[in-house]
Amino acid sequence: MKKAIKILGVLMLLVFTALSFSSCSRDDDPTNNDFFAGTYKGKVSYNDGGSTNISTDNGSVFVTKIASGTKYNFAFSNSIPDLNGIEFNQQGDHTLVMIGSTGTSYIRIDNNELKILFMKDGKTWTANCTR
Repeated sequence: MKKAIKILGVLMLLVFTALSFSSCSRDDDPTNNDFFAGTYKGKVSYNDGGSTNISTDNGSVFVTKIASGTKYNFAFSNSIPDLNGIEFNQQGDHTLVMIGSTGTSYIRIDNNELKILFMKDGKTWTANCTR
């Protein structure tokens, strides 16, 4: 009986792992999913207007769509502070653009590309990443 439970547990773990990997494919479109999570890799930077200046060509941004359906969170690598609760509108078939985009604050995301220039309270986040 113990052996059967152990085998069943291993099989359930394998099924869960396979479903986890298949549910977050590169073809997922952030505009068409109720839930979206994806990692974009490329150049990221952050400057707090003071002593902190982080920049790398090999960074990443983990993007998640939160429960509201129009707000997204951006978790940066390299100890860059996260951007949370950013609201978006759909533009075209597969592109999201930040509400209130201006020449100094702009976030654009689609299933292949993420571009960020976001300034707030003297702090600047940038990203030029692909998936």
